[in-house]
Amino acid sequence: MATHHDGGGGVSSTGADRGIIDDLRNRRKPSVTDADRGVDELRSRYPEAHDSGVGLSAAEVEKVKERRVSLTAEEVERVRARGVKAEPSFLKQVEEWEWIIAPILFTFFAFFTRMYKIGLSPIVTWDEAHFGKFGSHYLKREFYFDVHPPLGKMLVGLSGYLAGYNGSFEFKSGETYPEDLNYTFMRVFNSAFGALCVPLAYYTAKELNFRKLTVWFITLMVLCENSYTTISRFILLDSMLLFFTFTTVFCWAKFHALRKEAFSPEWGLWLMLTGVSIGCVCSVKWVGAFGTALVGLYTIEDLWNKFGDLKMEKIDLLQHVILRVIGLIMIPLVVYMFSFYLHFLILENSGPGDAQMSSLFQANLRGTEVGKDSPLEVAIGSKITMKNMGYGGGLLHSHVQTYPDGSGQQQVTCYHHKDQNNEWFVYPNRAEPEFDAEAEPRFIGHGDTIRFIHAQTGRNLHSHAIAAPVSKSEWEVSCYGNTTVGDTKDHWIVEVVDDAASRDHSKIRTLTSSIRLKHPDLGCYLRAANTNLPQWGFKQIEVTCVKDNKPRDKFTWWNIESHWNDKLPPSAPGSFKSPFLRDFLHLNVAMMTSNNALVPDPDKQDDLASAFWQWPILNVGLRMCSWDDKTVKYFLLGNPFVYWASTASLGVFALMVLWYLVRWQRGYVDFKTEEDLDMIHYAGFYPVLGWFLHYFPFILMGRVTYVHHYYPALWFAILTLGFCVDWTTAKLSKGVQFGIYGLLYAVVIGLYVLFRAISFGMEGSNQQWKHLKWFDSWRITD
Repeated sequence: MATHHDGGGGVSSTGADRGIIDDLRNRRKPSVTDADRGVDELRSRYPEAHDSGVGLSAAEVEKVKERRVSLTAEEVERVRARGVKAEPSFLKQVEEWEWIIAPILFTFFAFFTRMYKIGLSPIVTWDEAHFGKFGSHYLKREFYFDVHPPLGKMLVGLSGYLAGYNGSFEFKSGETYPEDLNYTFMRVFNSAFGALCVPLAYYTAKELNFRKLTVWFITLMVLCENSYTTISRFILLDSMLLFFTFTTVFCWAKFHALRKEAFSPEWGLWLMLTGVSIGCVCSVKWVGAFGTALVGLYTIEDLWNKFGDLKMEKIDLLQHVILRVIGLIMIPLVVYMFSFYLHFLILENSGPGDAQMSSLFQANLRGTEVGKDSPLEVAIGSKITMKNMGYGGGLLHSHVQTYPDGSGQQQVTCYHHKDQNNEWFVYPNRAEPEFDAEAEPRFIGHGDTIRFIHAQTGRNLHSHAIAAPVSKSEWEVSCYGNTTVGDTKDHWIVEVVDDAASRDHSKIRTLTSSIRLKHPDLGCYLRAANTNLPQWGFKQIEVTCVKDNKPRDKFTWWNIESHWNDKLPPSAPGSFKSPFLRDFLHLNVAMMTSNNALVPDPDKQDDLASAFWQWPILNVGLRMCSWDDKTVKYFLLGNPFVYWASTASLGVFALMVLWYLVRWQRGYVDFKTEEDLDMIHYAGFYPVLGWFLHYFPFILMGRVTYVHHYYPALWFAILTLGFCVDWTTAKLSKGVQFGIYGLLYAVVIGLYVLFRAISFGMEGSNQQWKHLKWFDSWRITD
């Protein structure tokens, strides 16, 4: 074979040589022959020259010469000589099929670790008490309320259905599962989502162009992360949340990899699948919105770059924008809303969550008491409950407790739980004759001035020029006096703003009339805007009298939900339905309000809660069940190496960026190819951004937090660690790389095995696991 030296010491070769040095042109193709391995050795010596001058065109050789790296003729001849002797082998076949064999093996071990001894503990463990119960409601088709979107809980219900469960078990914490409930199958169903995160990690790392050793390292960290293993083994939402978080990142990485094939069918498919994944992750828990933000920021950057590309046709730019709006906004929204549509469709019976919804929605549930046998028109002397019509609104409520500040009078709130403290009598104003129970009913309507007497305490609904306890710009609403003691500040003017049943506003109707209540002395309107009172108000919704007159403000709208009056005939069942969009918005606001109320109680000790700063440094774990000797114990704690190394990598990446910025300012050009820049940008920076978006909001949140809130952020920290290792070892020799990665693999696997009992179940005395208590805050033993 003829070889030709160029002036720079580089070498070009004939077409016969090109097969030997294919790997030098494409780092992603595996080496499969002895010759390829020889080339790999040369590449390890000249890591910046994987596209060396061997077998390239003159222009390509010049490009290599600019990078001041090439192969000598002797080195090429040695590779050729070895290549001549190369023969197909078993290792070659394995190498060619690594992209299938490796993920299959990883997936096998993922299912094994997530399902091994999964039915060992026969008791309701940790939050199985919540999500198992929610699954039961789907099987009984009873309406319930929870702060999380419904997709994950519907999947829990599906697992119960497939297991032959009838929904009768109450899932009380610590209670033993009955023999007829196949809880093991339900746990296996959930664990499958956690297991599938492992192959998703493999293919995501592939799409981010990590080297093979790094792909295995990232996948191994997900496989051997003890917290991921443990959280996936129970009837919880977290395995589903992780699964859809992983699918979102994978679909995004795949879509990004196809960016140069815009508008191709494959490009469009992965764009749409990214949107579906976003919709699914948001439909399991709202934490998925942080992943939405990550993809959204990527999209903004991508479109901004295209906007600056003057070579791009305007019609192409418009198509890019439209397709992204469809794929990344409309599709996720449709998926999210469809999960609620199914939620409403399945839960057709009255249940424990009715009070969170509008009165009309409740009236259409099977078995409901709302509207049942209620008189249609409200009269003086009627006993009623009033529902706020704002999204997430509750029932007007009072109790004997008083305001600690302000007037010190009896508290008035909005409350979603149905009890007798929500009941009020309709009485005439003080300028009119006293209520006569024997007189003919006198109906009330638009423009009437009346009083509301709290049925349980006998006090008047009252307002005065004293600032509200939380919303200081509004007036306080209280209960004051009684049927004989009081003043005109007990008066309220009825304003009918709408009626779904009639245009006649001369009478207020149960369920269908929408009214506002105006205070005649202050000119303000009764309002409840989902602002939670402090602990002294039991976190119930603040009720105020708002000074601004905004007729379209739904938080000043009220309707009569329940109505009792022995002198009036019961009404016939109505056929008025609440529209889906209104129910969808109403439930989401109620979820948000309840979620915001989940704040730590300073008067109570919560041994399970933890602070945001404790998570990245693995300062604390979580006991998932009773810690007595007879109970199979599980401790939610991560793999120490994965946690500490991934957290450290975030700082390492920041230092790397600072280093390259300093060098760039000094005139050095470190990123000579688009591939290098793309690597540090999308495989380095975006995982760090993903970690930040999934972690930082918990710093700002006032709600109570737990260790499992960090698990989505941990995935991005793992990717960051993979990038740092990949980037910093790229220029080392193959032997050194193998040594480093081998050590990393051994540490990850070794620590996983060491801590395996906290995931698979600790039987007997907890003292036998004392060697795992590295810190006092790890409460593995007493």
